[in-house]
Amino acid sequence: MTRLFNDPTEFADEFAEGFVAANRHLVRAVPGGVIRATEIPAGQVVVITGGGSGHYPAFGGLVGQGLAHGAALGNIFASPSAQQVYSVAKAAESGGGVLFSYGNYAGDVLNFDAAQDRLRAEGIACETVTVTDDISSAPAAERDRRRGVAGGLCVYKIAAAAAETGLDLAEVVRVAQAANARIRSVGVAFAGCTLPGAGAPLFEVPAGRMAVGLGIHGEPGLSETEVPTADGLAELMVGDLLAELPEGLAAPAGARVVPVLNGLGSVKYEELYVVYRRVARLLEDAGAEIVDPQVGEFCTSLDMAGASLTLLWLDDELEPLWTAPADTPTYKKGSVTRAAVVVEDVATGAASADVPPASEESRAAAVIIDAALDAVRTVLDEAADELGRLDAIAGDGDHGIGMQRGARAGRTAAAEALAAGAGAGTVLTRAADAWSDRAGGTSGALWGVALRALGERLADAKRPSAHSVVDAVGAARDGIIGYGKAEVGDKTMVDALVPFAETLAAAVDGGATLAVGWRRAAESAVAAAAATADLLPRKGRARPHAEKSLGTPDPGAHSFGLIVRTVADVLDTAAAE
Repeated sequence: MTRLFNDPTEFADEFAEGFVAANRHLVRAVPGGVIRATEIPAGQVVVITGGGSGHYPAFGGLVGQGLAHGAALGNIFASPSAQQVYSVAKAAESGGGVLFSYGNYAGDVLNFDAAQDRLRAEGIACETVTVTDDISSAPAAERDRRRGVAGGLCVYKIAAAAAETGLDLAEVVRVAQAANARIRSVGVAFAGCTLPGAGAPLFEVPAGRMAVGLGIHGEPGLSETEVPTADGLAELMVGDLLAELPEGLAAPAGARVVPVLNGLGSVKYEELYVVYRRVARLLEDAGAEIVDPQVGEFCTSLDMAGASLTLLWLDDELEPLWTAPADTPTYKKGSVTRAAVVVEDVATGAASADVPPASEESRAAAVIIDAALDAVRTVLDEAADELGRLDAIAGDGDHGIGMQRGARAGRTAAAEALAAGAGAGTVLTRAADAWSDRAGGTSGALWGVALRALGERLADAKRPSAHSVVDAVGAARDGIIGYGKAEVGDKTMVDALVPFAETLAAAVDGGATLAVGWRRAAESAVAAAAATADLLPRKGRARPHAEKSLGTPDPGAHSFGLIVRTVADVLDTAAAE
């Protein structure tokens, strides 16, 4: 288990601080993550990766000459926020455009896409290549739905080497896509990982059994089998990967292949080498020529006991890019010509933006909103462990800590805006930005969308009415559905959000006060959240483990119910006063 930490909610930030302190000659901290400490040539395409913390050396450990130019670092197992991704890309961008490349997970896609849209709006060329190497997460006919695991190393390395040869963005994208098309990975686990501060692992594997096809966020495996010998494990993984060769490769005989045997956290190097001796023999027996094999930790899952095998099938274009020199904190190859280290300006810190003027009525409403956010923060602090437990059943277990971080940051930003004289709209939009940035992940992005929609509709000019709140809630609903692409029945927060919005509108239209209408709507949301226990997930990380989630409510819907019920209590108190 993860034993060494201070406040679990600060674990990712404190990791990043220590990582940079130990590697200042290679990386430097920027808001949201890290970039190369060395100068990036003007006009060079920059390769930006990123994802949740807990996977070291992915993603920050792969930043340096010959590999990634920067990495956005999210919370444990949660995608970085759109603001983090944008900030890292802006800090690294050198005039040649940006290539985003990262694992294919819903939260990462939402946040990287939002950052990409923002960069493009500013006139910066930006493209994306998601990594989809995990053969266990979707069938071959649906490769675009597969997860990205340890094969990301291959894509980032090849794309960055292509950028350093001077290729333009379109060509770097083409090469990265070619690399992704020629990687396949499969993983196994013998025991689950434990989040900092958690009392139990995200999942357990029965003694003597092995989970096959697990995800790097602790998602349970797709099947179980008896734990084999080291040779037996090599035979299982090589057999699965040789059964699905890349398009255009008829047989392994005569092909050049890079095996990447990756430890997931607790399997020691000696064990990996025992497995690799058999992997090498099997590939050679199949007629493949092994090129530059890699054995070690490249994409972990905290303390998970497990391993994965990636096969990168080379061609004449990819091989020199793969074997080109690299110098990062954890991945070194050959000898690079060291670029000059950037001399950082002394950070002065940006002053908080002035709040816009607001009416007395709007400021009075802002006091109630701040009280609601404070109450939500308290409730989510108390519920964090339970939300994490629900999420771990078929997902990655980060929902509780993500909501906790988001609510704390949102309330702090709201209180600061209120103290500066902000009205209801500004308090909500400041909370939205802080929540999204601090929480990261899918839920952080969606709550940022919701709070911003509320704030923009309520504004700062007058006291919100019951009907204006209904309109704002409708805008938040539409924003979440449009951004997350989920529908009722997908087993997501939308299953609780839609009945909440409909019930609130009906109650207010029927003459109910806001407090009464909100209470009715909250009750309908709580009931709808509970009913998601009978649904199978059709979106997000829980989708590959749909059957495992039967009988358990969706954590996002459940937390939505907790939040709106808590706000109902605050509105009742405000109405009574």
